[in-house]
Formats: sequence, structure tokens, C-alpha cells
Amino acid sequence: MKRNTKDVEASHRKMSRRALFLGGLQLAFAGGLAMRMRHLQVDQADQFRLLAEENRINIRLIPPARGQIYDRNGMILAQNSQSYRITIVPEDAGDVDAVIERLSRLLPLDPEDIERAKTEMRRSPPFLPITLADQISWDDISKVAVNAPALPGITPEVGLTRVYPQREDFAHVVGYVGPVSDYDLSKLTDPEPILRIPRFQIGKVGFEAKVETSLRGKAGAKRVEVNATGRVMRELDRREGEAGADMQLTIDAELQSYTQARLGSESASAVLIDCESGDVQAIASAPSFDPNLFVRGISVADYRMLTEDKYRPLANKTVQGVYPPGSTFKMITALAALEEGLIGTEETVWCPGHMEVSGRRFHCWKRAGHGHVDLNTSLKSSCDVYYYDLAIKVGIDKISAMAKRFGLGVRHDLPMSAVAKGLAPNRAWKSETYGQDWLVGDTVNASIGQGYMLASPLQLAVMTARLATGRSVEPRLVKSIDGVEQPGGAGEAMDINPNNLRTVRKGMYSVSNERRGTGYGSRIIAEGMRMAGKSGTSQVRNITAAERAAGVIRNEDLPWERRDHALFVAYAPYDKPKYAAAVVVEHGGGGSKAAAPIARDVLLQALYGGTPPLEAYPTKDRSRIQAQQERLERERLKRDRGDDSEQA
Repeated sequence: MKRNTKDVEASHRKMSRRALFLGGLQLAFAGGLAMRMRHLQVDQADQFRLLAEENRINIRLIPPARGQIYDRNGMILAQNSQSYRITIVPEDAGDVDAVIERLSRLLPLDPEDIERAKTEMRRSPPFLPITLADQISWDDISKVAVNAPALPGITPEVGLTRVYPQREDFAHVVGYVGPVSDYDLSKLTDPEPILRIPRFQIGKVGFEAKVETSLRGKAGAKRVEVNATGRVMRELDRREGEAGADMQLTIDAELQSYTQARLGSESASAVLIDCESGDVQAIASAPSFDPNLFVRGISVADYRMLTEDKYRPLANKTVQGVYPPGSTFKMITALAALEEGLIGTEETVWCPGHMEVSGRRFHCWKRAGHGHVDLNTSLKSSCDVYYYDLAIKVGIDKISAMAKRFGLGVRHDLPMSAVAKGLAPNRAWKSETYGQDWLVGDTVNASIGQGYMLASPLQLAVMTARLATGRSVEPRLVKSIDGVEQPGGAGEAMDINPNNLRTVRKGMYSVSNERRGTGYGSRIIAEGMRMAGKSGTSQVRNITAAERAAGVIRNEDLPWERRDHALFVAYAPYDKPKYAAAVVVEHGGGGSKAAAPIARDVLLQALYGGTPPLEAYPTKDRSRIQAQQERLERERLKRDRGDDSEQA
């Protein structure tokens, strides 16, 4: 059927409007798309270029070289040494277990190391290298390199590891490093990215841990090109990090080595301080351990051996150990009374061997008593009753305040682990701690360094240095940082009557140089080097009335852990104090027998700067001392040969 002209025109008009409308829509869409493309390609080009670059290029951290640690004379105590290690990249290895099995046929692999590596593999991306064996020999590296085609994913590498050449001598001072653990990270609110590098080492205990930030340094960085899976394709550039600060300690390595050897197999500790500067020149705790065992993770067997030893080799007894100071505290009680003007040097106290206080009998160590005792004799013979009487007169608050002035009951700021505060108790302390009133008997016990009174060997050495000099000597462990000398600890003059100090020093001189002195057997006879000291015996058990009636059991007849602690503090020379020392022998019995000889020998070694002449010792002791010196020298040579062979 033929359409009329009007219908055709109307239809054309409708189609034209639709075409215009659709064309307009298409044009608007194309225009919007063009504007969006311009915005993305021109206006936001820099932003998207950066995003694309980040997808292609990664920034990887470079661990810095750890700062090294030296003794006061420049001897190395902790160093970074090149070590060879074998790593595996799990995604390149394919069948990891099969590759490890083939590798184990070439070189011995520790099962604990393998298990540790597999644990790391489960926690890390598959393209990150994991250490399988560390500190291996060049021969082992060569074997791996030759068999590389059969060991996919296995790579021999050269890196830095921490080495402690002095081994046991500085284990408690320097401490050791180890890989960052989950526990280490949990203690930090915002861990640095460098700490997440696999097997990155940080200080775990001791000086290494306390100055970790300074020793660690600052990480470097490298830009690497990676593929879509994150695997490194090539390195683009690198910026080396900043090495950690080198630290120089105040300790004399030779003297420290001698002190450690002199303590021998005892459970003991010794501290020696330079009275003029406050420098800690020896601070030894025995028995010790080899810190190198901990650097890459100690074996279960080795760790169990250390933790099950009743002598506690892992504990740093010099600063962590706190003990009743026993009679080494008597100088503090005497000074508290002298400063208050409560006694005169010639006044005497009658000692019948005990004193009745509030219905309780407090005994002197000498059962028959000392008779009439003045201040000098009380120190020389270590009469307990004399100090019971003083304590009642002066009171615990004055005794406690004097103890703190001389460094007891105060935490000294040394960069070592778990530095103990000790305890110089008073009335307020007991009320706050136990909710109880202070008793007169508590004061009597405290007067001879028993009861609640506690002090570390470091604190006793500080006390002795202050007694010797009359200055508030502060212990110093860091001599310099990157060659910059650190402030000394000579201290200011103490507000103590010089005559009272001289009185106490004279009593300490009598202890070591008069025939009835408790330290006379360990005296120094060299002119100009005579020693002033004080022995102490710290009870670790209660002696019952029945035992006293039957006769107190000798320390030698008791199990080791029930014997008294032995203490001795001393300084020398008496006329011009140079060094102060404190020695504690756990469960060693009497201080004059077990601790005094060690203190005397360490002081002489320091005064002479090496092995002292036999003429410095009493004639009757010289053959024994000569044999002892020869034995210690043989042990030193044996240890040095062991060091050389290990380093080779």
C-alpha cells in the first residue's frame, strides 16, 4: 500500500529528531570520556606514574654494621666478623625437603637449625631467603658452589655476625645479641622496619641490650626492580647505612680476665673501682658462660646445662645479686653514730657474747665475747654487740639515711641488665611494705648488715670507694663513645666530718694490718700499698637455741646452699686510695677466709698493672701464691690458644 506524502514527511521528522538525540548523547559521552582521559593522563599523570613505579620498584633495607665494643686500652670485646652462610629461597627450591636432604649430604646440618628455618619459611613470603646454616667453613661453601645445579634455591652468602673473642670473661658485662623474636617485637609499640629483617640481630642482655639503639646504627636502603610476584629482578641503586657507634668501656680486659680466673669455680663475684675517676675496671661474676653460643640460637642441651647449674652461671651476681652485707656494713652504723655525736672513739662497750633486747638474745659471733671494746677494736675484731648497742642509740632512720649516702639502697645507673637497687630499710619502708611497725630487734639486726638490709657487690664497692675518698664516687662503665670521652664519676666531697672518716678508715686498716684483725691473714706487706678492709659473714639460715646449746654446726659440715655467704671490702693504698674492691663468695663461709684473699689478689694485680712480685705477700704465703700465679698463667695461655684456634 502506497503511503501518502504527509505520512512520509512526518516519519522523516521523527527519525531526524531521534538521530539528533542519539547523536547528542554519543557526543556528550565521547566528550565526557575525553575530558576524563585528559584528567587522568595530564592532571593526574604524576600521581599514577608514582603508583606504577611503586608497583615495579621496591625499597629494601640494608642492615647497618653494628658498633664495636672495646676495653679501656683498645682491646676488642665485641666485633663484627665475616661469616659464611647458606640460604634457601623456598619458591626457587620447589621441593624444599628434597633440596635440604641433598644439601645435608654435602655438609652437616643441625636439626635444630633446620627446624628453625622451616618455621621461618611458614611465616615469611616464599621469595625471601631463609638461613639454613650459619658460620660454616670455606670448604663447605666450595662444596655447595660446585653442586649448585643440583641445589635449586640454595645460595652461599657472606655476611656479618657478632663475635665475642674474650668469651666468658665479659659475658655478664657485654652480654650478647640474637635474632629478633616475636617477644622482642611485642615489647615495642612501633618497631622499626629494620627489626623485621629475617635473622636481624639485636642486643638481648647486658651492655649490648642497654645501648642497643646506639650500637645498632641506621639502616641503608637499596632500590630493586621486582616482578609481579615480588621477586627481585635487579638492583637499581643503593644507599649505605650509618654504622653503629663504637663504645669503649672503662674495664681493663687483662684485669677482668685475671679477676674472672681468680674467682675460679666458686659461685662468686668481684668488683674493682678506680677511686679517682669512678671507673669500673673489673666486674666479674662466676661461673660464667660463652656468649657466642647465644648469637645464632643456643641448643636446648647447652641451655639446659646452664639453667640447671646450681651456681647460676647466667646470673650477673655483681649487679643482680643482693645479699645481707653482714659486718661490711658496720662502718655505716659507726658513721651514723659518730655524725650524731653519740659516741666517742675511746668509749667502750662490754661484750659478753650476747645482748638482751626486748626479751630476745642477740649473739655475737664470738661466743665467749670480746670484753671491753672501743670503736677501733670493734671493727678490727668485728664485735657484733658493740653495734647492737650503737644501733639502739642512733635508730634505724639515721642508719638507713647514712647507708644511702654511701650508695647502698640506691640503683646505680650502669648500662647492665637488671641492676638491683638493694635495700636500706627504715620505719616507713616496713610500714608501707608489710603494714607493720618497725621493731627494736629489726634495728639491731640491721646494724650488722642482717635482717632486711640488702646490697649488691657493686654497691659495696661504691660504699668502700666513698669511705676511702670522702667523695660521692659514682661508678662509670662507658669511657668513650666514638672517641668522645664521657663524664667521669669522681664525685663531690661528701658532707661528712673528716675526723669521723679517718676514725673508720683507721679501724679498717687495723682489720688488715694488726694481728688480731679478721683480715690480717690476707694483708699486703709491700710498702706504700697496704690495704684497709673489712670482712663480713652473711647468714642464710636461722640458728636455733638448741643448736647454740649443742654447738653451732660449722659451715664446712653443712650442705653448700646452707652455708654463710663470705664478703670482703677493701681499698688500697691506705694512705692514698687508688682502688676499692668488693668480693662476695656465695655460701663461702667466713669472709676473712674465702673472700679476703681474692680481694687482696685483685687489688695487687691492679696496683702493679700485672702479676705482682712475691715480696708484696707475707713470707709464709709466697710458695702458695707462686703456685697460684703459675696455675692462672697456664690457664690464661690455654684459653688464648683456644681463642686463636677458634678464630683460625
